[in-house]
Amino acid sequence: MSKKQKKLLARILVSAVLFAAACLAPLDGMARLAAFLVPYFVIGWDVLWRALRNILHGQVFDENFLMVVATIGALALGIWKTGDYAEAVGVMLFYQVGEWFQSYAVGRSRRSIAQLMDIRPDHAAVERDGALVQVDPDEVAVGEVIVIGPGEKVPLDGVVLEGSTALDTAALTGESMPRTVDVGDEVISGCVNMTGLVRVRVSREFGQSTVAKILDLVENSSARKAKAENFISKFARWYTPAVVIAAALLALIPSLVVGGWDVWVSRALIFLVVSCPCALVISIPLSFFGGIGGASRCGVLVKGGNYLEALAKTETVVFDKTGTLTKGTFAVARILPADGVQPEQLLEMAALAECYSSHPISQSLRTAYGKTPDRSRVHEVQEIAGHGVTAQVDGHTVAAGNRKLMAQLGINAPACEQPGTVVYLARDGAYCGCLVIADEVKPEAAEAIRALKRCGVRRTVMLTGDTDAVAQQVAGQLGVDEVHSQLLPADKVERVEQLLASKRPGSQLAFVGDGVNDAPVLSRADIGIAMGAMGSDAAIEAADVVLMDDSPARIVTAIGIARKTRRIVVENIVFALGTKGLFLLLAPFGLTNMWAAVFADVGVAVIAILNATRALGVKEFQ
Repeated sequence: MSKKQKKLLARILVSAVLFAAACLAPLDGMARLAAFLVPYFVIGWDVLWRALRNILHGQVFDENFLMVVATIGALALGIWKTGDYAEAVGVMLFYQVGEWFQSYAVGRSRRSIAQLMDIRPDHAAVERDGALVQVDPDEVAVGEVIVIGPGEKVPLDGVVLEGSTALDTAALTGESMPRTVDVGDEVISGCVNMTGLVRVRVSREFGQSTVAKILDLVENSSARKAKAENFISKFARWYTPAVVIAAALLALIPSLVVGGWDVWVSRALIFLVVSCPCALVISIPLSFFGGIGGASRCGVLVKGGNYLEALAKTETVVFDKTGTLTKGTFAVARILPADGVQPEQLLEMAALAECYSSHPISQSLRTAYGKTPDRSRVHEVQEIAGHGVTAQVDGHTVAAGNRKLMAQLGINAPACEQPGTVVYLARDGAYCGCLVIADEVKPEAAEAIRALKRCGVRRTVMLTGDTDAVAQQVAGQLGVDEVHSQLLPADKVERVEQLLASKRPGSQLAFVGDGVNDAPVLSRADIGIAMGAMGSDAAIEAADVVLMDDSPARIVTAIGIARKTRRIVVENIVFALGTKGLFLLLAPFGLTNMWAAVFADVGVAVIAILNATRALGVKEFQ
């Protein structure tokens, strides 16, 4: 508990003891009134002060005003008629109990956000004039070298110059597995250096770093309210003055018509206590705040309650292929040697011929070879743009490339119908076989698609610029409903426009991309979800929901959190309005008393608040 919460709890306990003593004490008249006024002011002085201050500022109709009018009215009735002051003190006491529960619940939600906020580094150790100087991360310029020791937070984005280590990325991604980085690898601010000391050249100033952008995103998420939150805010502005007027009429009109003003004033005060909108005004924003906080702990950053609400209505999920459903890295998928050629020989030939190329396909061939190619065996390398390479390997002329290269060299290479990029190989003019290079499907992608369908997503679509054969193969592996291939970025926007036009009324369409090349589509969809966005400016800026690692399973987690939050909001609205509506109908007929009114106000608020805190307890996709 915070210091403020502890103080309020102490006041509640002291007031409760004094209240019990006043109820049991054999006192009459002014002595009895004084005995009850002591616990009343102990527990209620701040409510009285807030009500007075708000009235002076023109903000009359709020829950403080309702509580003050109801309790002072009950005290007045006790003085002039009943001699009973317990109801007035009881209402104020239980109202403050509700306030304490609210404060505790909000504090719990804020702590989940604060855990994420803890990623902000306190300092950076920068190399200047041959010495290490500790400075604020804001003071480090791009290009300067910082030193990060074991156990320290990475203060700024950069590239490792020296050393290797394991990084704890849990604060950003929710993943417990550390990420190993070596010389040349990028490090992201907000991670924790676990093992070795590394020297890092800063690539971005602190204001543009990953950690700064994430903190800004989370801090501003409460500014974007969901429709339910906006509805409750508008509802409370009209509802509160309406019930005050209704209570005044309930006290006045029957008293003039049938008499018994004390009875009708008492009923009007009960009506006021019941009508207090605390349960709705507090619990609905708290539910969304809890949902956003719980999601952040799982590495899912939601930019506002409106996006969380929209995500809960998602029925169509559109995926970019490369980097989203697939790893976005080329790998040798098949080795198809010609007769008389061993697979190992074919792979070695390809790796040697491509050993000087920086093309991703060449890199994948060297990776599959598993050894460092001996460049002393390779001479006279010639790279032919759009075709491939030729080289002298061990005194033999080796050609590696597409069928155009084979045709240009007059080599008869049979067409390979396997999906993927095909590298044909020939030695001294004779065809030796081919290698199929393909983008690998993420191991959890297929199960994530199935989980989306289980949780109510009606339609899954894949958009890609790749060939139709590759697209159909990946879609078949994953169980995607629709696939559209050979699309340019503008074509993807057009396809999303068509899908938006064909969706069911009231449902939402989410587009999932890597946030770099897909910014136009992320912006056009109902909800843009950026995956694997650590360090991606385009993702954080263009998307509505940012998943801090590249696992498709996070999409299922995000939708699950959103739907749980929406269920809690609906439960609270129905429960609060239903209970209050019933008691408001009973109050004018004298079928309820002040203690029942306390339950209808404070009891309902506490139950709704406790229900709202369930939004913090999120379950990740397994």
